[in-house]
Amino acid sequence: MVERRKSKDLRSSRWFAAEDLRGFGHRSRAMQMGYDTDDFLGKPVVAIINTWSDINPCHAHFRNRVEHVKRGVLQGGGFPLELPAMSLSENFVKPTTMLYRNLLAMEVEELLRCHPVDGVVLMGGCDKTTPATVMGAVSMNLPMIFLPAGPMMRGHVNGKIVGSGSDVWKYWAEKEAGNISEGDWRDIEAGIARSHGTCMTMGTASTMTLITEALGLSLPGASSIPAGDSAHPRMSAACGRRIVEMIWNDVTPSTILTRRSFENALVVHNAIAGSTNAIIHLIAMAGRAGVSLTMDDFDISARTTPVIANLRPSGAWLMEDFHIAGGTRALLNVLSPFLHLDEKTISGRTLGENLVGAKVFDNDVIRPLDKPISSIVGTAVLFGNLAPNGCVMKPAAAEARLLRHTGPALVFDNYDDMAKAINDPDLDVTPDHVLILRNAGPVGGPGMPEWGMLPIPRKLLHKGVRDMLRISDARMSGTSYGACILHVSPEAHVGGPLSAVRNGDLISVDVEARSLNLLVPDVVIAERMSSSSSPPPSSSRGFAGMFTRHVTQAHLGCDFDFLEGVEILPEPEIH
Repeated sequence: MVERRKSKDLRSSRWFAAEDLRGFGHRSRAMQMGYDTDDFLGKPVVAIINTWSDINPCHAHFRNRVEHVKRGVLQGGGFPLELPAMSLSENFVKPTTMLYRNLLAMEVEELLRCHPVDGVVLMGGCDKTTPATVMGAVSMNLPMIFLPAGPMMRGHVNGKIVGSGSDVWKYWAEKEAGNISEGDWRDIEAGIARSHGTCMTMGTASTMTLITEALGLSLPGASSIPAGDSAHPRMSAACGRRIVEMIWNDVTPSTILTRRSFENALVVHNAIAGSTNAIIHLIAMAGRAGVSLTMDDFDISARTTPVIANLRPSGAWLMEDFHIAGGTRALLNVLSPFLHLDEKTISGRTLGENLVGAKVFDNDVIRPLDKPISSIVGTAVLFGNLAPNGCVMKPAAAEARLLRHTGPALVFDNYDDMAKAINDPDLDVTPDHVLILRNAGPVGGPGMPEWGMLPIPRKLLHKGVRDMLRISDARMSGTSYGACILHVSPEAHVGGPLSAVRNGDLISVDVEARSLNLLVPDVVIAERMSSSSSPPPSSSRGFAGMFTRHVTQAHLGCDFDFLEGVEILPEPEIH
C-alpha cells in the first residue's frame, strides 16, 4: 500500500507554501487572478494541457471539455490550471504535423517543468497530439492521464455510411476514372465529416488512443467513446477526479510503463490493423520511458496476433460501431490470452481488473480470436538491400496479388515531380510497375509527410487498376490503404539505398519472406550511392533547421537525438 502524500510533499508547495518573499509573490499573483489561498494552498495543482484551437476540427469540443475536466478536479479537491499547447491540426498544417510532433512534446515537458503543477491531464487525439503530449509528460514523469478526443460520428452520403480518409481515397479514384460527377463529389465533401472529433476510421488518431489506453495511461474504455457522446464529458470529469487521487498517491508514468505494457500495446496495434504511423510513435514513446522497442518487435507480435477489429480501412465498420459493439474494453477482453493482464494502469487497478464484465455485443465488429477479418497480418516489417534498417507495410489493406511481386521501378525524386507526371496520359507505366517516391523522409521531407500512398496513374485508373506496389521513405495516413511500403530506412536524403534506384530496375517484394530488394548487383548499388547527392535542406533556420539536424531515422522513432532515453533534470530554481 502506497503511503498517501502530505500537502508539504506537493511539488506546487515549493511555489505557494513557502513563507518568504517569493512565496508571497506567487500567492499574491494568484490572488490577482481572483483566487483565494483556500483555492490552491495545500491542494494538488493539476495542469490541463489543452490542444484546442480554432483551426482543429478534431478538437473543437475541447473548449467545453476542459470545463468538465476542471469540474472533476474541483470535485476531487484539487486546483485546475488550463495550459494551452500547440494544437497540430492534421487537416491544415503544412507540410506535415509530423514536423512538429517533437516541438509539442518539448512544449508539454517544459510547461510542466516550469509551472507550479503536481500532475497533468493531457487533452489530445488528433494524430500527433497523442504521442507528443504523452512523450513530453513521460519525460517529465509527473502523475498524468491522457484524455482522448474521441472519434467523430459516421459519415453519410446518399444513404451510404462513409468513413473519413479511407472512403475519400476510393471515391477520388472513381472521380479520376470518370465514374463520379462533380455534384456527387460535392455531396461527399459535405457529408463525410459530420461532427467534431477525430477520424472515425481506424486511422492514426484512434490507433494511438487505443494504444495509449493499452499502455495503461487512460481511463478504462475512454479511447472508444465518440466525441459527441454524452459519456465523453462524463469521462472528462472522471479524469479530473482521478488525477487528484493519483497525485496524492504519486502514481507517475514510471510506475506504469514497463516493457510488458509496451508489449500489450503491440498486441492491440496488430489486432486492430492499426496505422503504420504508430510504429514510429510507439518506438519514440518507449524511448522516453527507457524501454527499448524495435521494428522486429512489431513484426514478431504481428505474426501471432489475429486482426479482430473489423474496421476501415482494413475492414468494414467505423469507430462509432466499434464503441457500440463494446469498445476498447471488449476488444482487450477478447485479446486477454495475448496480454499481460497484471500490468498496472492509471485507474489504480491492473489491466485485467479493468476488463472485468467487458462484453462484445457485435461479433462482426469485434471478432472472436478464431474468426479474424483476414488471415493476413495487420503489419509487416520488411528488410533487404533497399531497407537495411527496415520498412513497414499494412498487408491486410493491400490487394493480395501484390504481396509477392517483382516489377520495374518508376522513380520520382520529389513530390512535385510525381504530382506533375502521374496523370500524364503518355506516362510509360503499367500495372506491374513499382512506383517509388524518395527524398520524403524525416530529413528529406522535412518531417516525413504523408505522401506514401502515391496516386494510381490516371491512365491506369481508366483501365480499372485500383492498387499498385508503391515504395517510399515517407509515411501515409492511417486511413489510407493499398500496397504501400513506407518508412524505408535509412531514407534517400541521407544516402540510403533508395537513392540508388533507377527507372527500369527490378524491385522484388515478398511479404511472407519479409523481404524488399533491388535486383541490382551490390557493387552497382554501392557505386550509385556513393555518386548520388542529396538536395539541400528546405530550411536551415528555426525549428525546421533544428529538426533536420537532430531528428533520428524512422526505425528509431524520429525523436530528437538529444531527447532519447531517460534523464531526470533538476527542478527549476524558484527565485
